[in-house]
Amino acid sequence: MSADFDLLVLGAGSGGLAAAKRAARHGARVGIIEGDRVGGTCVIRGCVPKKLLVYGARARHQLRDAESYGIQLGPVDFDVADLLKSVRAEVDRLNKLHIGFLHKADVELITGWGSFTGSNSIGLSARRGEAIEREITAERILIAVGGRPFRPPIPGIEHTWVSDDMFRLESFPDRVVIVGAGFIACEFACILRGLGVSVTQVVRGPRLLRGFDSELAEAVLDGMKEAGIHVICNATLESVHRDQNQLTATLEDGLQIPCGGVLMATGRRPWLEGLGLEQAGVAISNGRITVDAHQTTSQPHIHAVGDVTDRVNLTPVAIDEGRAYADSVFGDRLRQVNHDLVAAAVFSDPELATVGLSEDRAVERFGRAGIQVHHSRFRSMDRALPGNGHRCLLKLVVEKATDRVLGCHMVGDHASEIIQMAAISLGMGATKADFDRTMALHPSIAEEFVTMG
Repeated sequence: MSADFDLLVLGAGSGGLAAAKRAARHGARVGIIEGDRVGGTCVIRGCVPKKLLVYGARARHQLRDAESYGIQLGPVDFDVADLLKSVRAEVDRLNKLHIGFLHKADVELITGWGSFTGSNSIGLSARRGEAIEREITAERILIAVGGRPFRPPIPGIEHTWVSDDMFRLESFPDRVVIVGAGFIACEFACILRGLGVSVTQVVRGPRLLRGFDSELAEAVLDGMKEAGIHVICNATLESVHRDQNQLTATLEDGLQIPCGGVLMATGRRPWLEGLGLEQAGVAISNGRITVDAHQTTSQPHIHAVGDVTDRVNLTPVAIDEGRAYADSVFGDRLRQVNHDLVAAAVFSDPELATVGLSEDRAVERFGRAGIQVHHSRFRSMDRALPGNGHRCLLKLVVEKATDRVLGCHMVGDHASEIIQMAAISLGMGATKADFDRTMALHPSIAEEFVTMG
């Protein structure tokens, strides 16, 4: 008896959608199972709605600076509730759009929660963890269920938010405490502050954005402090107490911070609970599904992509992994994803973007004497008339022996747009001399990358 599908995908997020549509294009019979909304974390409760809120906060900055450009504005009403409503409407539109894309690709969307009942079978439930209502079989299965926010087990944790919750709120309170040092914590701190909320950010370690270049992280911190965000480093949240609509966040040193909300931006973990991986013999290690360079798990016909593998947890990476898997298995075009050169951005204010080795990593690999670092730090022209705002930082890390550019980094407006183009150069092995002989486009921020001494 033949299987129901050639490929069954668990999870209709970025990686699962990409794999399903590409495999169907190659002629496979594909089904995709999703118990939540189609689009996954990025579209429904992550990158997309977050970036829309970034734009909303930026609009307030632009109105504030308008007078510097001769624009006289009267009183301006700003309704955060209306902004959140508009963001949710756009998410609804994208959700329907992705469902339509599946239909056009001839991929069958199966609504429900899937879990393994055998090596080639998935049981479908109406709700996660409930009784299985039907069973579906497939020659191959791709796990693309992503991750979910982690909440540390402290007293009162049930009174806190995670990032998913921020887009469901009708409005934001006047004062919020954010716990965490990563990109989600920093982005929401800047969004909320930009929307007029008083923000205190509690950081367990000595710095923000661990894993990013330390000098760039320091530049982001400077900009956040200048915007009025209170950052407390080397501090740990001990408990959260609710008294009616008021919360009190208590730190380990006894400091009590009254607020209207606490956001726990304390990391994300692969969502393995309830998948029944043991029924299929899929191995996990350190809380993640282990895969090889071809996305293959411990079972040769079962693969996994995206955050559930906990490697480079970024939307474009999950998409490329999904497409590479489909091309390799169903398209007779063996392809692997290069996880070594991945551009990344933090949509904080100021914005950070980076590709390649940070100065810290380059020193570890080549030694301090083996690299040369070029900087440019300045206030961009769009800040000249308002006379306020953060300074830009542009940075190149170069290997002395070969003149090859190892890392290209930036803090400032449009950093992500600029670094995306720089990533092409680094992928082609560009040298500092290649940057030097590129004619500058003046006046622009990006020209500093080709005029550094």
